[in-house]
Amino acid sequence: MSDWWKKAVVYQIYPRSFKDTDGDGFGDLNGVIEKLDYLKFLGVDAVWLSPVYQSPQKDNGYDISDYRRIDPRFGSNEDMYRLIDEAHQQGIRIVMDLVVNHTSNQHEWFRESRKSRDNPYRDYYFWRDPKPDGSEPNNWGSHFSGSAWTFDKETGQYYLHYFAKEQPDLNWENEKVRREVYDLMKFWMDKGVDGWRMDVIGGISKYTDFPEYKETGGQKYFIGKYHANGPRLHEFIQEMNREVLSKYDCMTVGEANGSDIEAARKYTDPGRHELNMVFSFDHMNADHRPGTPAGKWALKPFDLLELKRVLTDWQRALSENGWNTLYFENHDQGRVISRYGNDTTYRVECAKAFATVLHGLKGTPYVYQGEEIGMINCDYDLADYRDVETLNAYHDLVMNNRILSERAFLDVVRKIGRDNARTPMQWDGGPNSGFTAGTPWIKVNPSYKEINVAQALKDSDSIFYYYKKLIQLRHTHDVFTDGDYQLLLADDPSLFVYTRHSEPEDLLIVANLSEREEKFDDRSKEWQLLLASYPDTPSAPVDMSLRPYETAIYHCVNR
Repeated sequence: MSDWWKKAVVYQIYPRSFKDTDGDGFGDLNGVIEKLDYLKFLGVDAVWLSPVYQSPQKDNGYDISDYRRIDPRFGSNEDMYRLIDEAHQQGIRIVMDLVVNHTSNQHEWFRESRKSRDNPYRDYYFWRDPKPDGSEPNNWGSHFSGSAWTFDKETGQYYLHYFAKEQPDLNWENEKVRREVYDLMKFWMDKGVDGWRMDVIGGISKYTDFPEYKETGGQKYFIGKYHANGPRLHEFIQEMNREVLSKYDCMTVGEANGSDIEAARKYTDPGRHELNMVFSFDHMNADHRPGTPAGKWALKPFDLLELKRVLTDWQRALSENGWNTLYFENHDQGRVISRYGNDTTYRVECAKAFATVLHGLKGTPYVYQGEEIGMINCDYDLADYRDVETLNAYHDLVMNNRILSERAFLDVVRKIGRDNARTPMQWDGGPNSGFTAGTPWIKVNPSYKEINVAQALKDSDSIFYYYKKLIQLRHTHDVFTDGDYQLLLADDPSLFVYTRHSEPEDLLIVANLSEREEKFDDRSKEWQLLLASYPDTPSAPVDMSLRPYETAIYHCVNR
């Protein structure tokens, strides 16, 4: 099998917000097909599609009721097959989302499971008796607030759900469940799908004795070490690789919830035959304050030193046996320039700087739709948000427990709320930004008048063309893929500087991630400018005065 994914740049599409072709306000597969030329022009190698399977859409498609059928909102199975074929004709591979930690409660398996305690499908899910006082089997919490258990009156038991109550967790201890999953994977890969992004794959192995969390602090429900990395996790993934993945020339990336570097090494070591790479979360916590009752909704100012430390740790840890994912944005994260940078005065410069830092690292870069034109967070009122996680957190933290004021909660949501990345793709300055001729399922970000694809394509110095050049560089210079990484100026609070070294060539990546002018000088090699975010950046890094968010990539051939 080839390692094509090491040289690839992956573009993530959130289909419901990408392009609507039938006027129902909901993006569809024909919209993706329509924009394949755009993606080809950008230069990406693969498209990762967030879920398009049949779903009640309680969690925007991450609650699947039929894995083999495309949801009519997105189109038909025939549309999906056509997308795969036309993408392949453009040289673009298709990666689908594999959501098998849980299903929808409308899936046939669960509908059968809840009919009776002795139903053949009962053991496809986790059902447990109440405690003697009638309460939940343990104090595990849901990632979407409240308990991870919901009581079912029909059979007098609770079922487990790490996310919404409409998303019951599958019991991977049951071999029949695993066979069902492997069969649905083969179904799509035989249709031409080139790989999988595996949603919360770290949760598929549970601690089936369901131990209580021992934390104190007034909380009723807890999320922690028991929610992921159960005792059979790697056994299950190795079995999946043996039964399915090893038979196809495919790319695999796992959402490694709850995983540290050691767990990532296990996932990605080629000798263990598991996954190609995993999404880590550590670098997306550079503005988080852990250990507070508000959980992920407690923020602090962005800490560049923390970001550099974490990215460096992961670069070093997976440098030999393993592979990194490189991302700042996806459907679960706010826009990076709104969250870690400056999305007003220095929006363009900031977007180019964060892109440079990311794409210069060793690993596979992921570009989330709209990132390549510098889309920013939305500034909505609470009534405009649609995300179940945000709405549940509001009721939990503001209405029920008074942990945060409404003002404080909204301030955090406008930074990290998932809907920031889910607003419609901004294609042009016309009605609804060219996303739909109807009423969009969620408000278009008002910034679309100034920030849109049509505008970006007219401007040769736009963020779009900068991304295009970054992608071309990764395709052209092997040092991006193979070179060793070394961090410089680890304690500098403004500059992110590192080198990539290989025998044929070296790179020097310099980025000022502040709004101040900063000095930098490096005369260690005969550096030549390869790419810069400002038009008059010096041709060599000698006595540089780096302007706010100025960034550059320098190159040297080793003779």
